[in-house]
Amino acid sequence: MTAVVMVVGEGLLADRVCGDLSTQYEVIRRYDFEEGVPETTELVMVLHDTLNPSIQKRAEEVLRPTGIPWLRGIVSYGEGVIGPLVRPEIPGCSQCADKRRLMAGRDRKEMWEMEQRRKELGGAPSDAWASRTGLLQMAHLLESEVQSILDGNQARSEGRLCLINLKSLKSSWHSFLPDPLCPVCSQIPDDSAAAARITLQSSLKISTDSYRSRSIDDLQNILGKDYLDDRTGLVNSKMYHLMLPFADASVNLPLFAGDEGVAGRTHSYKVSESTAILEGLERYCGLSPSGKRTVVHDSFRNLKDRALNPLKVGVHSKEQYALPNFPFKPFNPDRSIDWVWGYSFLEERPILIPELLAYYSLGGEGIVYETSNGCALGGSLEEAIFYGIMEVVERDSFLMTWYAELSLPRLDPCSTNDQELQLMIDRVRAVCGYDLHFYNSTMENGIPSVLVLAKNRKKTGLNIIAAAGAHLDPIRAAKSAIHELAGMMLILDENLETNREEYVRMLKDSSLVRKMDDHGMLYGLPEAQERLQFLLDDNRPLRTFDEEFKWEAVHADLTDDLRDILQVFRGLNLDVIVVDQTTPEVKQNGLFCVKVLIPGMLPMTFGQHLTRVTGLERVLRLPMELGYKEELLTLEQLNPYPHPFP
Repeated sequence: MTAVVMVVGEGLLADRVCGDLSTQYEVIRRYDFEEGVPETTELVMVLHDTLNPSIQKRAEEVLRPTGIPWLRGIVSYGEGVIGPLVRPEIPGCSQCADKRRLMAGRDRKEMWEMEQRRKELGGAPSDAWASRTGLLQMAHLLESEVQSILDGNQARSEGRLCLINLKSLKSSWHSFLPDPLCPVCSQIPDDSAAAARITLQSSLKISTDSYRSRSIDDLQNILGKDYLDDRTGLVNSKMYHLMLPFADASVNLPLFAGDEGVAGRTHSYKVSESTAILEGLERYCGLSPSGKRTVVHDSFRNLKDRALNPLKVGVHSKEQYALPNFPFKPFNPDRSIDWVWGYSFLEERPILIPELLAYYSLGGEGIVYETSNGCALGGSLEEAIFYGIMEVVERDSFLMTWYAELSLPRLDPCSTNDQELQLMIDRVRAVCGYDLHFYNSTMENGIPSVLVLAKNRKKTGLNIIAAAGAHLDPIRAAKSAIHELAGMMLILDENLETNREEYVRMLKDSSLVRKMDDHGMLYGLPEAQERLQFLLDDNRPLRTFDEEFKWEAVHADLTDDLRDILQVFRGLNLDVIVVDQTTPEVKQNGLFCVKVLIPGMLPMTFGQHLTRVTGLERVLRLPMELGYKEELLTLEQLNPYPHPFP
């Protein structure tokens, strides 16, 4: 029996495809969907010589209830676009494909505005590059796809787009991921307390000396294929930085507000590229709720029996909120806001968290400035939670050191007898001209934390760079900090010299430190070194790693390590709250992303006007409890200068 194909559209492309297909199939020609779709139709094609967003949107509306698959072929600004093959029962529609293609482009804002206008007007003038030759090439590719689809073979347009340069006729296929927030095909569930409940499962380590449940070699097989594509990828624009001391790779995370670079730093460019992609996925998951739909909108007063009090995570001071044009408003328990479900390990129950604390780039009126602090990606949920806690601990120990000006124990890296660590130190000194100074910044939780200062031996370049690391293995913490330091060495030296006067003004007026980069660049000035003298004072004896770090538990199962950590925080009466940020894009490959909040610990902030210590009494008492200070501190005694975390 002859298959029935319905072609919707007008122009040379539709004419040619109809003519060619009619020799093999029963072809029904339509110019729009007003007459409906015959029940016998097996495939619908939407073909236009121009860009016509309204007819594609109409196709989604009409065909989704019927279950009939459809394939499009359009011309968009000198480029032919074939696909995707849309199967109504499967996420991944034409709107998803267009969003990914638009987001990956550099002119995404302008393109979005133009497409919105075209949706309103219903079409576009003839495309200047839609030549007869180019359209015939598109027709040939479309007809080949139709044959594969109707023969029951794997179609190339399943989850993919073919992009044809109509000037050169060069074509390429590009995979895209369904948009979990797509208004047409989204299938994400509503957020709920039941879904937020966490029962820890076994997460075996890949080896005795690893703290990962999946190897990077395993992940490399999927990361580039599923996520990295210059035209439709969730991340794009791969780049290797060859002048840095270690293998540094970066990819671009395209956001509507602009591009955001994310980097991976290891001893292998291949591994660094994979690490950068994972970093991009982590950042993406933390932007907004894309794995579940927020449904709770109410005031804290109405929800207080099952919600986190935002004042417990540290807020801005009254003086900060009163600043002109300050972007946040004081917490009002009677104001309705959006809430998402997380899980409290201290109370062992689901708990509501303000959405603006669980995700960090949302618009609207927020309570505080929140970063990606505590966000982590892992090969299992337990692994993600583990590394989310490590990041919170790392940032907290750094800020505690800074605010209280703690004279930390100096560490002797040679005492580790770790050859790789020593080679890293030697390489930084030889290639970049920096001496590295190591300090034990471990706080009351006992999780090994290492603060590292890189001091320039040259007359030019950044004078001091600071970084930190936290891990149950203190040597890993130290190496992590070195990799972070290496990302700034040499590459920002020119920036310092070009904008020196601006940073000198920041040195004199801390309120001018407004964004993340300002913090690291400020301490590139030699004049700022005196602010770090409480650490650089070398009269303190060097201590060995064995003398300073006492965490001994080593397990074959990462979940056992995690349980040990959770027990420590329980003993300190500090809650560990986990919000599952996992989106369908990462879940399809067995990856998980979380946001970890530990109320009472210091949250990382950037911009001197956005410091958050109000309500965090721990910063005032802990220095005395650890023996660094003789009495409780007051807010006025805390270090008034911007921190040097880059």
